Amino acid sequence: MSLREFPPRDAVCYRKARLRVRFPIQADDMKILVVEDQDSIRRMIEALVTGRGHDVVGVANGAKALEVCMHDRPDIVLLDLNLPGHYDGFEVCRRLRMDPSTRDVPIVIISALDDLASREKAANAGATAYYTKPFSPIALLKEIETLKVQIGKN
Repeated sequence: MSLREFPPRDAVCYRKARLRVRFPIQADDMKILVVEDQDSIRRMIEALVTGRGHDVVGVANGAKALEVCMHDRPDIVLLDLNLPGHYDGFEVCRRLRMDPSTRDVPIVIISALDDLASREKAANAGATAYYTKPFSPIALLKEIETLKVQIGKN
């Protein structure tokens, strides 16, 4: 997937006495689900994506991710593969692709698994893109902007 560069001009921020207030410019912000079991990484991704004006929900396991997707369909899923519990990232991806209501939701893998077998397994499960940890925040934001255009939220 080729990445295009977009200017990060989706919100105006004002600072006043340690309080940051966000006034969205666009009404087409996306709902993004972050599925990551490591709190520090999840919070970093949430802050990165929220900083671009998107609504973000973060969860720490696959079961919770599937539950969130069934109740409030996200526009994009950012998914780790190594998740605790019954559903790992591969299974979450497969189940989202099998469900008609989430079949077309872009799924971006962000994983420490950097081997060819994991990449192929993720692609076969239906992943849209694959990033290895440590990942470039700029590259991830560009990927989100590209997907935003593709799903018509621009």
